[in-house]
Amino acid sequence: MSEPFSVPVTVRGYETDVQGHLNQSVYLNYAEHARWSLLKAAGITQAELIGSGVGPVALETTIRYLRELLAGDEVEVTCAFEWGEGKTFRIRQTIRKKDGTVAAEITAVGGLMDLKERRLVANASEVLKGLASDPGLL
Repeated sequence: MSEPFSVPVTVRGYETDVQGHLNQSVYLNYAEHARWSLLKAAGITQAELIGSGVGPVALETTIRYLRELLAGDEVEVTCAFEWGEGKTFRIRQTIRKKDGTVAAEITAVGGLMDLKERRLVANASEVLKGLASDPGLL
């Protein structure tokens, strides 16, 4: 199996809480950044996605905090889509320090919403891969 898509991020001081740890909500921002970076690498921009009449929706997110992150820490945020046959899909992500220590694991359930019908599309994988110039990344 190939390595999942990943992006580097450096923890910034203003993202930390009073104890100096990365604020819990910022983990979600890092995960979102990695997801959009993956879509962009696959050739899908936000404007093209919305222009096609669909938009991503988050249905569930679980974060497991395993090790603290501090200002200046350099991490890799991975992103891998897991496609099923239903209307939803999973996204598995890991935030890993440079030394290989896993700081957090994020699992999300998402879908693609038809923006006119306001309902999930039945074939999210096909829609996204159809928009991508490099569908192999998805």
